[in-house]
Amino acid sequence: MKNITESASNFDHLDEMSTLELLQGINSEDKKVAFAVEKEIPAIERFVDACFERMRLGGRLFYLGAGTSGRLGIVDASECPPTFGIDHGIVVGLIAGGDHAIRKAVEFAEDDKEQGWKDLSNFAVSENDTVVGIAASGRTPYVLGALENAKKRGLLTAGISCNPNSPLAELADFAITPEVGPEFVTGSTRMKSGTAQKLILNMISTSLMIKLGKVKGNKMVDMQLSNHKLVDRGTRMIMSEIEIPYELAQELLKAHGSVRKAVEFYKEKQK
Repeated sequence: MKNITESASNFDHLDEMSTLELLQGINSEDKKVAFAVEKEIPAIERFVDACFERMRLGGRLFYLGAGTSGRLGIVDASECPPTFGIDHGIVVGLIAGGDHAIRKAVEFAEDDKEQGWKDLSNFAVSENDTVVGIAASGRTPYVLGALENAKKRGLLTAGISCNPNSPLAELADFAITPEVGPEFVTGSTRMKSGTAQKLILNMISTSLMIKLGKVKGNKMVDMQLSNHKLVDRGTRMIMSEIEIPYELAQELLKAHGSVRKAVEFYKEKQK
């Protein structure tokens, strides 16, 4: 297996570069990421459609990874409830080493092939659930062990890696493998590989939430009103939808708790 993520950088003598040269070099490599992800859209599409069929029946989506990959999954999962108004526990992020590893690396946690499935088992997973393994190298034992067990039990699986023909790509039902090339700093997969993973996770969760009815038009009508900025945004959404003054729109929003419910109440009342 060719390990692209560990191959030597296209740049050398980084420690002799000026700040401008460093920034330009990083940026030139970053420009390649979106194009690599674009090539994976057909694979992402197939996975999203399959995952949606399970989620519409009540299934959950689990992200599972180690290090940067695990943290990215947790970020995406944690942003779904406030953005789309879903319950916590519908999209779940798990990281090797547990929550402590979100801030500080836990030594050798990713090397435990049994722990990934143990972590998933705490959620009483079923055949309606989906597990996405995230590993830039495609060979993280924590991730591979979890997906092996998930597949045996009929869960849908996907793997996001940046190495073609990796163990993860071969194991998962759906392999999503953006080939971003060598990192600017050799082997530092928090850079291009991490960016590619983040873009793909955005695509997966956003597409699923839209398909599940959590967006109307182009607006987050079920977002949680967790700060003044979001209350103001929600108020203006209502104003735009039903053409009423700001004060009335905000009153409706606070009374009903979401843009969707406020608009539905107002329209029903006008019949």
